[in-house]
This record gives sequence, C-alpha cells and structure tokens, in this order.
Amino acid sequence: MSDKNSMNTKDFLIGSLIGGIVGASAALFLAPKSGKELRNDINEQAQIARDKTTQFTSTAYDKGNEWATYAKEKSSNIAKVVSDQSAQVVDKVKEATSNLKTEAQETANSTEELVGDLAGEVQESGEEIAETVKQEVNDIQAKIEEEAATAQSK
Repeated sequence: MSDKNSMNTKDFLIGSLIGGIVGASAALFLAPKSGKELRNDINEQAQIARDKTTQFTSTAYDKGNEWATYAKEKSSNIAKVVSDQSAQVVDKVKEATSNLKTEAQETANSTEELVGDLAGEVQESGEEIAETVKQEVNDIQAKIEEEAATAQSK
C-alpha cells in the first residue's frame, strides 16, 4: 500500500511539473508581446530553469556524498567492532587451549567443563557481534528513511 501511495505521489508531482512547464510555455507564446519581449521572457525563464536544475543537481550530489560518508562511517564502526570482538574470541580460545592442555592432564571431566565454558563464551561473542551489526544496519536504514522523508516533504 505504501508503494502505491508513493507511486501516486510521484506521478502527481511529475504531472504537476510537466503541466506547469506546458502552462508557462503556453502563456509565453500566447501573450500579446513583441518578438523581442517574447525572446527576452523565454531567455529569462530558461535561465531560471537552468539555475533551478543546477541547484537541484548540487543538492542531490551533496546528499549522495553525505549518505556515502555516513554509510562508510557505519561500516567502519561495524568492521572495528567485529575485529575487536573477534580478537577477544581468539584470545579466549588461546587461553582456553592453554588451560585445556594442563587440565587435560589432570582429569577428563575438567576438560569437558572448559569446552562447555568456551562454547558459551564464543556463542555470547557471536550474539554480541550480531546485535552490534544489526544495530548499525538499523541506524543506516533509519538515516536513509529520514533523508527520503525530508526529500519527499520538500
């Protein structure tokens, strides 16, 4: 339903823009003016249209760069979090491996306990990574939706 409303709004705006251009052109050509006045009016309107197009292009370019920078920052944050948490997991594995060697010599039961603890820690770290990545992706999506809503309201 949202896509349909979005499409209707977009179609309406495009139709309004085209209708405005056609109406302005008709008014210029049908107005009782001399050829020189008509040419001056056409040149002025063309200059206004060029200025607005340049302004729109500049705004779109700036917003695109802003979104790209925002996405790059978020992906850097995600990479850093994943890297940090992965390093922690590696350290825990090394520590557990060291502990396993000495514990395995003592008893088989204590080895099973360490493996269980390690599995739990790895699972918790994986859940933390997944949650962090999910939050960062949600932040990016919210920013894009906010920008899109702002752009539509203009």
